[in-house]
Amino acid sequence: MDTLLFECKDMINGEKFPVKNTGRGQDLSPEFLINNLSPSAKTLAITLEDITHPLFKDFTHWLIWNLPPDKRINGAIPHGKTVPNSGNARQGIGYGLYRYAGPKPPKGKRHLYRFTVYVLNDNIDLKFPHTKNHFFRKARKHIIQQGSIVCEFE
Repeated sequence: MDTLLFECKDMINGEKFPVKNTGRGQDLSPEFLINNLSPSAKTLAITLEDITHPLFKDFTHWLIWNLPPDKRINGAIPHGKTVPNSGNARQGIGYGLYRYAGPKPPKGKRHLYRFTVYVLNDNIDLKFPHTKNHFFRKARKHIIQQGSIVCEFE
């Protein structure tokens, strides 16, 4: 599997999450710019996970899949099981129920959050429930590239 290089608007790997993209701000999904998208790409998927959650390992904040394989993914993706303005992408179940839900750790607690972008060579059709584990059971053999960035928020 090849490494995917991408940028997440206003975020730098290892630095602080912008407030506008958190539960204490506007809670908007960020814009993504894909740098080395494979010509075999059919769809993209994104997860946001709290990788330092004290109770749940890699706690899912957001899952979206079947995004068009574009070099730019617009921010502020609307709520809903499907996202018509993004190629009918699907959003799953996590802290964000069929929507993006940015970081919002308890006051005074610093958590690390990881965005991972996956490039797939096929669409993924999921039956309910639409959880991260169900997604990966179906998608694992179709992932041809992936990359991550980690940011912190307190």
